[in-house]
Amino acid sequence: MRKQRRGIFVTGSDTEVGKTIVASGIAAALKSKGINVGIMKPIATGSSTDAAILKKAAQVEDSSELINPVCLKEPLAPLVAGRLERKKIPLAVIKTAYAELAKKHDFLIVEGIGGVLVPIKKDYSVLDLISELDLPALVVVKPGLGTINHTLLTIEALVNKGIEVVGVVINDFAGKNVSDKSVESNPGVISEISKTPVLGTFPRIDNLSSKGYGYRMLGTAALKKINLEKIIYEENKNAEAKKLKNSDKKFIWHPFTQMKDYLKEENLIIEEGKGSWLKDTGGKWYLDGISSLWVNVHGHRNKEIDGAVKSQLNKIAHSTLLGLGNKASVELAKELIKAAPEGLSKVFYSDSGSTAVEIALKMVFQYWQQKPQKSAKKKKNFISFVNAYHGDTIGSVSVGGIGLFHKIYKPLLFKTIKAYYPYCYRCHLKLSYPKCRLACTGYLEGLIKRRHNEIAGLLIEPLVQAAAGMLVSPPGFLKEVRRLCTKYDILLIADEVAVGFGRTGKLFACEHEGISPDVMVLAKGITGGYLPLAATLATEKIFRGFLADYGEKKTFFHGHTYTGNPLACRAALASLKIFKRKGFFESLKNKEEFLKKALEKFENLEHVGDIRQRGLMVGIELVKNKKKKMPYKWEDKIGIKVIKDARRHGVILRPLGNVIVLMPPLSIKKDELKNLLDQAYDSIRAITHC
Repeated sequence: MRKQRRGIFVTGSDTEVGKTIVASGIAAALKSKGINVGIMKPIATGSSTDAAILKKAAQVEDSSELINPVCLKEPLAPLVAGRLERKKIPLAVIKTAYAELAKKHDFLIVEGIGGVLVPIKKDYSVLDLISELDLPALVVVKPGLGTINHTLLTIEALVNKGIEVVGVVINDFAGKNVSDKSVESNPGVISEISKTPVLGTFPRIDNLSSKGYGYRMLGTAALKKINLEKIIYEENKNAEAKKLKNSDKKFIWHPFTQMKDYLKEENLIIEEGKGSWLKDTGGKWYLDGISSLWVNVHGHRNKEIDGAVKSQLNKIAHSTLLGLGNKASVELAKELIKAAPEGLSKVFYSDSGSTAVEIALKMVFQYWQQKPQKSAKKKKNFISFVNAYHGDTIGSVSVGGIGLFHKIYKPLLFKTIKAYYPYCYRCHLKLSYPKCRLACTGYLEGLIKRRHNEIAGLLIEPLVQAAAGMLVSPPGFLKEVRRLCTKYDILLIADEVAVGFGRTGKLFACEHEGISPDVMVLAKGITGGYLPLAATLATEKIFRGFLADYGEKKTFFHGHTYTGNPLACRAALASLKIFKRKGFFESLKNKEEFLKKALEKFENLEHVGDIRQRGLMVGIELVKNKKKKMPYKWEDKIGIKVIKDARRHGVILRPLGNVIVLMPPLSIKKDELKNLLDQAYDSIRAITHC
């Protein structure tokens, strides 16, 4: 089975490559095959007759206003031509015309202007137009020297935007000598490097002006020389994709997912990734706006990490750390301690954030129980924060504070002391920052002062409570928490699972306020999003609390089968090396500032209550009533509706209730970041204003 496409966008590697000739030839050929084909030239500049040629080739009766809604006099980029005529490019008019033509025709050929990066508006190019029309692209190029470079750059730009590239057509409109070596070699090289098929070489056509003859010649040439099947039909990966989707629903129970809804809805199966992009089994590309759940920091298929894992695989995939060491885990531990805040000196490996937190809890509890002083043995409790999320194992759930996730398991959990984490938008003390002067720390100290003799440790997500909806603590809060723990002899556990490895703009969030925890928990981005790995880092003081004669049974009796897995450790080492590149964090700072500026426009949306950002971590809280800060009801599923709209437009997001989270790979390019923000904005506006 094959499915007919609804159209294609004919673009070029440059201007003057003969897009109109090729588009006309395809239109005429499809018409001769009985397909109801329509044509469109959204923008024409100069004394262009392109739209008239297209119209004759397709033999359509559509009005010129629909076929060519925007005409500018000067033969320049639309942005420049429009400025000279003091005209704004009416994108809404173009989209309306496209929608009208799409209703009338079964297949629509849209011809672009110049290359894909030609600016239509200051911050809007041909590339953006293709993406918004949601059409696959056909790239027209001219033969000769430079063809490979121009073609590959065009394909890369399209793919990076998440646009499917149907193929390349080489247009010999100037009558090149076919014996030319560059002409002969171009198709094979382009196809090999870009993995994009060259559908044929369109021959030179003369007599285009004679009545009907030239257009019939165009159609005949297209039928003979171009693989139209590729253009007309989507290759049916549909059968395989459908089987996978059915098996997914039949066999897999998805995490944090209401399966009753999932089983009724269209499910998305990812099979490939590249940079900031993911491709599904149907061949569509999506911008990964959440770094595959906050783990992919350097992009998918990163060459350095790929190479490191492959190299390790040639040696050994796994060797236990129970009583043995392995080279990769030793090298990684050394690098982690060098990079970590001062005072941390030992690394205990595991495989996820939850298990790493579990280790921290047991480690801190056992440390106090093994001290000789009777007062130390009273320290059996933990302070954790309201809205905290530390994982899904029983211990990590016990120190969590999100009722939605944890309430039902209450009978299984141990009790902890709950404190308030700053949620300045909805302050529990009904105060406002900075006038409050961090009054929440005074509340925290009162709690600690009363019960410090029983408190073994305090857990905190430094700077940002991520799963709570990206709640950002004000400057100075973390530093004050460190001071209080030191003052009252409480071990501070910093859970950097979500905020570590560049997420907040520095390698570790603790660096922002110059504090060193007693225990630090790492996971998620540690391997660059490649393999499961976690690490619990502890001070020498804690480590020495477990050193004793074997008979004293002070051993830390905890471990995992894949602790210190060499493949994962090698990936983590490669990831850390990327962070050390000159200018890495300066570049990250630039993206952070760009993001901050771009988020300003969201404040004008009627149902955006609060915008929270730290580094490349963003939470956009949606509210039903902005003035009253009234939240949407849970059953409204407003966050889910927004991310589903974004998915339809090629962007993958995941909400936290009414909070839309943006957490792209740190390697994301600025144009991709702009794309992410634009789509998030459009989807929020579309859903909350309907």
